[in-house]
Amino acid sequence: MSRHVNYLKTCKYHVWLLAIGLAVAFPLIAEAAPLIPIPNVNIGVEQANSPQDTALSLQVLLTLTVLSLAPSILIMMTSFTRIIIVLSFLRSAMGTQQMPPNQILVGLALFLTFFTMSPYFDQVNKGALQPMLTGAITQETAMTEAMKPMREFMFKQTRENDLALFVNLSETPRPNSPEDVPTSVLIPSFVISELKTAFQIGFLIYIPFIVIDMVVASTLMAMGMMMVPPVMISLPFKILLFILVDGWHLIVRSLVTSFN
Repeated sequence: MSRHVNYLKTCKYHVWLLAIGLAVAFPLIAEAAPLIPIPNVNIGVEQANSPQDTALSLQVLLTLTVLSLAPSILIMMTSFTRIIIVLSFLRSAMGTQQMPPNQILVGLALFLTFFTMSPYFDQVNKGALQPMLTGAITQETAMTEAMKPMREFMFKQTRENDLALFVNLSETPRPNSPEDVPTSVLIPSFVISELKTAFQIGFLIYIPFIVIDMVVASTLMAMGMMMVPPVMISLPFKILLFILVDGWHLIVRSLVTSFN
């Protein structure tokens, strides 16, 4: 008992020594530490001194808006829409659930988009971006020059009836040439044309896999194995068929050549 009492007294003595040491050392550490200035950030609206200040603020706001919409612009004005929809149809037709994962499909679609759009991106770089960086043309001229290759690509992939639909909906005069078609009319026409093309390719992808499902379901019914899910039996055969025909090679080649 006396041994425990002596141990407790020793612990209390060490605690008091530690507290006294911290009390003495803390002011010294605080004085030695450098003072870090705290930034003060203010966001407010002030009166403009000239109309140029207002125009500059609007340009900054417009630039930030365009940067926030850059992913949507990339999706809607390039080949990304068709590619990602076809790859999604392929995964659904095979019935592999989340395999390949979404990150793999989106990454593959992005790289295929860069591959198919590289000639047009090169034209944008040479005709708009580089001259603007060197100061040869203004920002407005650069935007106009950058849209020319993109409009050329969209015109090649847009169906005439889809373009006529949005021309009629916009109540604009009938254009005599592609240059007369506004970009605001061309982009939605291109998008619905891409959706239709992607769904047509997806339908063709589904056909062989549906045949395998029907054969497996009929075989299970004939064998009296009605409680066995046909999808569980047909999945290995779908994967085997896809491997034997070199499915990824066929899908990627068909997608890339469909834009030529």
